[in-house]
Amino acid sequence: QVQLVESGGGLVQAGGSLRLSCVASGTMLSIDSMAWYRQAPGKERELVARVISGGWTDYADSVKDRFTISTDNAKNTVSLQMNSLKPEDTAVYYCKVEWIGFSRRPGNSWGQGTQVTVSS
Repeated sequence: QVQLVESGGGLVQAGGSLRLSCVASGTMLSIDSMAWYRQAPGKERELVARVISGGWTDYADSVKDRFTISTDNAKNTVSLQMNSLKPEDTAVYYCKVEWIGFSRRPGNSWGQGTQVTVSS
């Protein structure tokens, strides 16, 4: 089983910055992708950014040029640097990791979520 622990959420004024981090631990053969999702009240969970094994990255249009996803493969860590934050970025942010177990079967794990609140 793979567990994810997130950190870095909080309250920030519009225009400010926050950095989220997520550490994956447990028994796995490899990691296929690491991603950040978010869910605002009354809305569906949406993909914010992801990085696929090999380094390819993908961002939601609403966060391009403001957010940057990065990984430290040696530490099984994914981070999300969020700059120029807007009130509409307010949400619970979740880390998701897709991995391959020692059984060669794929699996995925979600973090517990961290609240990001941007005040106007």
